[in-house]
Amino acid sequence: MARRVLITKAGSPSVLKIEQMDMPSPAAGEVCIEVHYAGINFADTLMRLGLYQPRPVYPFTPGYELSGIIHSLGDGVTEYAIGQRVVAAVPTGAQSSHISVKVSRVIPIPDEMGLDAAAAMPVTYLTAHHMLHYLGHLKQGETVLIHGGAGGVGTAALQICQWAGIDKVWATASGSKSEIIKSFGGIPIDRHNQDFTEIIKQATDGRGVDHILDPIGGDNLSRSLSVLAEGGRLYTYGMSAAAPSSKRSLIRAFLAWRKTPKFDPLKLMTRNRGVFGVHMGTWKDEDAMSEQLYRILEGIKLGKLVPVIDSIFDAEQVADAHQHLHDAKNIGKVLLRFKK
Repeated sequence: MARRVLITKAGSPSVLKIEQMDMPSPAAGEVCIEVHYAGINFADTLMRLGLYQPRPVYPFTPGYELSGIIHSLGDGVTEYAIGQRVVAAVPTGAQSSHISVKVSRVIPIPDEMGLDAAAAMPVTYLTAHHMLHYLGHLKQGETVLIHGGAGGVGTAALQICQWAGIDKVWATASGSKSEIIKSFGGIPIDRHNQDFTEIIKQATDGRGVDHILDPIGGDNLSRSLSVLAEGGRLYTYGMSAAAPSSKRSLIRAFLAWRKTPKFDPLKLMTRNRGVFGVHMGTWKDEDAMSEQLYRILEGIKLGKLVPVIDSIFDAEQVADAHQHLHDAKNIGKVLLRFKK
């Protein structure tokens, strides 16, 4: 029987349910995928808390990425075959045992790649690649600061920087996670015991860095802006400061929002700096998305990119997976398993 994760209302992980559902039937130009693994991201936890937009009306099934095998084909689909291994990026609903997906969002998986590694790829690597290369035009000689360097996007960004030949990459994380940052050529900064602004200013003689990836938001975003170099680009793609625990607190969310900088275009113009807001779930240019995913697959084939999987939870343990992310225990990607 097909089943799916449901977020029934805003709240703690206890609002997550597993529900049986009818088997989806693919429309013309779609394939139905039997999902083996679905990625879970911090954005899912924020949506569960009611702090992330856009999101469907409750109850809904979250999830932006999945891997599995093709279960059935819609009319007109000739480029895929039943039983073929694929990975897909979707606007929502990936955390299901079966899902119908437009073929434009589906990519074949190389034989040498595991389904678990494939599911760990779309959101994290696509987000990091989109910021650094598609928007940022990263090139050798530039410098990068990555917040949350031990998480899914963080480890992906570190590898992308290493592949691009970037020599100076700083990454903030808990001190206990410094080794994973070093293993990908990064310079760790203990976010709890060190001031990243002072370290960056000293290391760059006050110039700052060219690219900053910030999923934290709030006051952290203001501090990031203070060490952005002339001509630099700041990418904001999350607001973890609004959800320091697994329970919903509108007061904490409001305080994080109050501390988020209100960008003054005149000041940005004066220092020639740019700020990008990034949300791959709302990105509509599927050709650009597909092109980047194929580039990421190339990096995996070459051994330049190696998806880091922290843990795999059975779908029925989705509440535990959410708590694991809230507690910042993960190093790399967290997955849900639907097929054993």
